[in-house]
Amino acid sequence: MNNRNVSASNGGGVLSSRNKIHLTHKYEDIVCVSNLLSAWQEFEQGKSKKTDVVEFSRHLMDHILALHRDLVNLTYCHGGYREFRINDPKPRVIHKASVRDRLVHHAVYRILYPFFDRTFIADSFSCRNNKGTHKAINRFRKFGRQVSHNHTRTVWVLKCDIRKFFASVDQRILLHILDVYIPDKKIVNLLYNIIASFSATPYTAVGLPLGNLTSQLFSNIYLNQFDQWVKHKIKVKHYIRYADDFVFLSDNRNALLSIISELQNFLTEKLKLQLHPNKVFIKTIASGVDFLGWILFPSHRVLRKVTKQRMLRRLAKNFKPETLQSYLGMLSHGNTFRLRQSIKNDFWLLN
Repeated sequence: MNNRNVSASNGGGVLSSRNKIHLTHKYEDIVCVSNLLSAWQEFEQGKSKKTDVVEFSRHLMDHILALHRDLVNLTYCHGGYREFRINDPKPRVIHKASVRDRLVHHAVYRILYPFFDRTFIADSFSCRNNKGTHKAINRFRKFGRQVSHNHTRTVWVLKCDIRKFFASVDQRILLHILDVYIPDKKIVNLLYNIIASFSATPYTAVGLPLGNLTSQLFSNIYLNQFDQWVKHKIKVKHYIRYADDFVFLSDNRNALLSIISELQNFLTEKLKLQLHPNKVFIKTIASGVDFLGWILFPSHRVLRKVTKQRMLRRLAKNFKPETLQSYLGMLSHGNTFRLRQSIKNDFWLLN
């Protein structure tokens, strides 16, 4: 692992426009009627019985044509949000936009995601096609084998978490990053319209709403600056990120200790983020690493206790065959034979 000091210049920070690929799509590609119709088809999947979606669909073409007209005339203005709270698995505040605004999110996402996905590192696994938690965990296991030289060396893991990530995203930095990649400033202005529609605290340009499809993409674009720095500036090979959780693997504990301050400095200076002080630790894989709902060991994984309890509560509350199969599929990725048998037995007893 390379432990070079981080430069205070742009070379160690948010990427500049030099040597960048640029989005070739135009604003018209996002706001055209055909893209809005395709976005609607994707948006309504699984929501067709929701009251607000049913109401919108009754006059679908009228709504889409009116939205198209506002977008073309540059008079579209993103509305507000309805706030509600969930516990999944920890308390979160979700902000739900109107159907009209969420349709715009999907129209934007359809055009921007394929482009930006090409700019992300291979070891970023959250909210991306053909990625996800299981592939992240499999990558962790592969890295463990590589670093341990097939279990002949001790592997140390540095695990970090960003404190209140979505509520801390600096919208001006995000817009600067988007501006570097997107030549069509009408697209940038539309993205500003979406981003500026929310703030985590009143009268500040900070935060992304949990609930927007675009927030998933924006979060990856924002943290891609960190990913690229980790890979190409401090040159860490064995690094995995899922949302705002990330891990580094090494056979050298001191090397991991030495980069913690560098990580914090970059996040603070370049992205205005903070490592969570209570969620930074270093331990060996042999002792078990808590990552993405599982406790990971060199040769196996077990379900985290709180993940198991949450799953059993959900099954008790909503014991449907499709729910059962979903959980059994998830459990099949770990050492959970007895747990799966117990759940199956309970299911047959209840039915």
